[in-house]
Amino acid sequence: MSHIIDPEFDSHIRKLMAWHFGAETGSPFWLGKLDGLGFDPVAEVQGLADLTRFPDVSAELRSVPAQDLIPRGLSDRPFRVYDSGGTTGSPKRIVDSAYRSQVTEWARGRLIANGVPADGNWLHLGPSGPHVIGFDTGRYAALGGGIFYTVDLDPRWVKRLLSDGRGEEADAYIQHLLDQAETVLESQDVAVLNTTPPLLEAICARPRLYELVRTKVRAIIWAGTSISRESLIQLGEVFFPAAHVVGVYGNSLMGVAPQRPARPGDAYPSVFEPFPETTRLHLVDEAGEPVAYGERGRVLLHLVSEEMFLPNVPERDTAIRIEPQDGSTVDGLADVQTYRTLDDVAIIEGVY
Repeated sequence: MSHIIDPEFDSHIRKLMAWHFGAETGSPFWLGKLDGLGFDPVAEVQGLADLTRFPDVSAELRSVPAQDLIPRGLSDRPFRVYDSGGTTGSPKRIVDSAYRSQVTEWARGRLIANGVPADGNWLHLGPSGPHVIGFDTGRYAALGGGIFYTVDLDPRWVKRLLSDGRGEEADAYIQHLLDQAETVLESQDVAVLNTTPPLLEAICARPRLYELVRTKVRAIIWAGTSISRESLIQLGEVFFPAAHVVGVYGNSLMGVAPQRPARPGDAYPSVFEPFPETTRLHLVDEAGEPVAYGERGRVLLHLVSEEMFLPNVPERDTAIRIEPQDGSTVDGLADVQTYRTLDDVAIIEGVY
C-alpha cells in the first residue's frame, strides 16, 4: 500500500527544496552535501515520494557545528540549540528560531480538543536543560496564561545508572524527583501535569503524591517513553478516572505528534498525528515500503520546515498505521513501541 497523494504538501516540498539548496538561503550543512547527492534536489525532487532519495543524515547531528545547520536566509534571527535525549548514543542537536513556537500553538489546540484545560498552571515533571520538551511545555502554559512549575530531570543520568546496573541509585533519583513534585503540589494549584509513563507509575506507588495528583490535577499529559495499551487504559480508567489522560508522541528531531481527538469505534486509546504543514511520519517494512493500514511498521520521519530539513530518518520506534481522519491526508500512528536494541545498541528508555 502506498502513501497518500498530497499535492499541497508536494508543493510545499518543492518550495523548500529551492530554499534549502539555494546559495543565498540554504544552510552550510545542506549546501555542502549538494555535490555528493547524485541528483539535483531543486529540479528532481517533486514531492513526498522523492524524499527517500536523500541519505539519512541524522547521525551527523551528533557532531556537526550547530551554526552550520542554520539556513543563510535566516541568519538574522536568534537561534536556540536543543539536544535529543541520547537514547541511541551521543545526543543529536537541532536548531530553532520560531518553528517550535508555531508547532506548539497548533499542538495546544489538539490538547484542548482532548480535554486539557485551556488555562491553569502546569507542572512539568520531565527534562529541561538542553531538551526541547521543557520549552514546549512552558509554551503551552504561557499561551493559557498559566504558571509553569518544573522539576529538574536529567534523563541521561537515569539511563547511565540503568546501563551500569545501578538500579537502586536510579530508584533513589526517581524518589528525589517525586519529592520535588510533591512539594509543588502540596502548596500550589496545578491543573495540568506533564510527565512520562514510568514516572506516572512511580507516582501511583506513593500514596500521598498519588492523592495530590488524583484530587488536584485536571489533565495528565504523558510523553517520552512507550507504554502498553493495557497500562494506558488502566491509567485513565483506574488510577485517574477524573482527569483527561492525553498522550504526545515526539522527539527533538520530529517535534510533537499529539493524540488526535478520539472517534467512536477507535480500536486504540491513543492515535498520534504530526504537524501537517511540515511533517510526515510513515510506517515502513524492512525493505522501506509502506505497510498496510492496521499493520505495524518502523517510523520513518520526513521533516520539511524552513529552519530544518530532515528527510528519510528512521526512528527508534514501531507503530500501527491508522487511516487519516475525514478531510486529512496525514496517517495516524498507534501503539508506539520502542526497539529494545537497534543497530547493536541497547535501547534504554529510563524515565524519558
